[in-house]
Amino acid sequence: MGAHALHRDLDVVAAEERAALVHRIEASGAWADDPVWRDAFVAVPRHLFVPYYYVGVKGGYERRWGESPDPRTRERWVRGAYADAPLATRMRDGELVSSSSQPSLMAMMLAALEVEDGARVLEIGAGTGYNAALIAHRLGDDALVTTIDLEPEITEAARQHLAAAGYRPLVVTGDGARGVPERAPFDRIIATCTLASVPRAWLAQCAPGARILAPLATGLIALTVRDAGHAEGRFLHTPAYFVPLRGEGRPESEPARLGGVPSRARENELFRFLLELSRGSLDPQEAYQLWEREGCPQRERYGITVSDGREWAWLDDPEGPYAWPLGG
Repeated sequence: MGAHALHRDLDVVAAEERAALVHRIEASGAWADDPVWRDAFVAVPRHLFVPYYYVGVKGGYERRWGESPDPRTRERWVRGAYADAPLATRMRDGELVSSSSQPSLMAMMLAALEVEDGARVLEIGAGTGYNAALIAHRLGDDALVTTIDLEPEITEAARQHLAAAGYRPLVVTGDGARGVPERAPFDRIIATCTLASVPRAWLAQCAPGARILAPLATGLIALTVRDAGHAEGRFLHTPAYFVPLRGEGRPESEPARLGGVPSRARENELFRFLLELSRGSLDPQEAYQLWEREGCPQRERYGITVSDGREWAWLDDPEGPYAWPLGG
C-alpha cells in the first residue's frame, strides 16, 4: 500500500509540474501564433518519454531514472522531466547523441510549423518520441504522423514511450536525409537535428506549398516548397542549437580560423551564426566585413533558396549582392 501511495503521489507531482510547465511556456509567448498547441502540452506527459536522463554534475553526468528505489530520487526525476530545459537522454563514450529538446523551443517550433488539420507530417529525428506525440495529439490522427531516426535503439525506445502514452504514429529506422518516400507526400517536415544543407529528397516528398522547418547553422529555417526542385524561406528570429543530422554524406565541420576577427565579433552569437551559415564559402574575415557593414544583422534578414540543383544562403534578397553557396 505504501508503494502504491508513493506511485500515486508521483502522478500528482507529475500533473502539478506539467501544469507549471504549460504556464511557463504560455508566459514565454511560444505558441501565441497558434494556441491550439497548449492542449497538446497539457495532455502529453513528458515524463513517460524520459524514463531516465542525465544531468551535468562536477566531473561528468549523473543518471536520474524513474525506477530508482529511492523515492526522493524518483521525485527529483519527475520534477526534472518538466523543467523547461533540454534533457540529455542518450550518451555514448561521454558524448551526447540524443536529447529531449527544451519544451518552450519545441512549442515555438511547432507553432512556426503552421500545422493545419489533416496535414501529413514527417519528423526528422525521433528523439524520445515526445515531439511526435505532441503532433499526433494536435492532429487527432496518429496515422498522419511519421518520425524517423538512424539509430535502432532510439526508434525502439521512442515506440515504447509513445505506446505508454497512448500514441502510435509510424516510427521508422533509417537515414533522415533520405526522408520516408513510401509515406509521401508530406505537407509539413520538421527536423530536430541541425542540417548542413537541405536534403533534396525532402523536396521531392513534399506536396506543393508544403512547409519545412529545420535547424541550420545556429538558427531555424522555414522553407516553403514550390515543387521537387524549388524551395525558399527565411530564418526565424530565435537561436537554436541541436545535434547534427547523422547519416548519408554529413561531413564533420572544422572549427573556423578566426585570426584577425575582433573579439567582440567572435563572442557575438549573431556573428557566430553568420560564420556557421557561410562556412566553406566566405572566410571569417569576409564574413566579419559583411557583418560589420550591414550593422550586425539579425537572423530574420537571412534566408535560403533551393532552385534547379543549386542551394544558396543570402542576406535580405535571394538575388542580391550578399549570397553564397550553402555548405561551401
